[in-house]
Amino acid sequence: MIDIHTHILPGVDDGARNFDESVEIIKWLSRQGVTNIIATPHFINETDYISSRNNNLKILDKLRKILVGQNIKTKVFLGNEIYIDPNIDGLIKTRKISPLADSKYILVELPINGEFPNYEDYLFDLMQKGYKVILAHPERYVIVQEDFEVVENICNLGVYLQCNIRSILGHYGKDAERVVRKLAKEKMIFAFASDTHRVGSSDYITMAKKKLSKYYNERELSQVLTINPGRIWFN
Repeated sequence: MIDIHTHILPGVDDGARNFDESVEIIKWLSRQGVTNIIATPHFINETDYISSRNNNLKILDKLRKILVGQNIKTKVFLGNEIYIDPNIDGLIKTRKISPLADSKYILVELPINGEFPNYEDYLFDLMQKGYKVILAHPERYVIVQEDFEVVENICNLGVYLQCNIRSILGHYGKDAERVVRKLAKEKMIFAFASDTHRVGSSDYITMAKKKLSKYYNERELSQVLTINPGRIWFN
């Protein structure tokens, strides 16, 4: 599995609090078959979650050296989970935020509750500028839970969907589970990811794979866990 949405970079958001925690999360993901990880710290303008690309790169460089020192083979790359903002393109060009693994793919988040004005226009504008937009965990958004047509419209724009793998286990509630099941059944999901912030109390990726086999054959499951995420490196 290639995990394109994690909060393993220490001390920059609500994810890992220190390097020891980062390493433990990476080892835990590795045990469940994760080979490549993109660290995607939150970037939310006008909040505390505004660690810059340069700062994140310095932290990632130190984390990589620790992994080498402990003979941990998992590869870690940089991105951001970017809260929807009218100036995402400008933030990327001024190196405030990072696309996924220095590709044209960007991971964008909408409000969990409520709606962001003109978000469809902003998403479409980003694609017009050459970005490949991946929407983080659509199954968690109340506007999607209340009206599935919202996510259909987003897909019709050309946006890719990244669902959290724990959603299939009901981790985010019955409504999120219902939506992710429908998205899986309709084959609308580009990739599953962990969105991990801490070491889990169980090996939920392994558990989730078994549940997902109800909706995907072996080849299709490989597509949403490894092949599609791997396309990011090749733009």
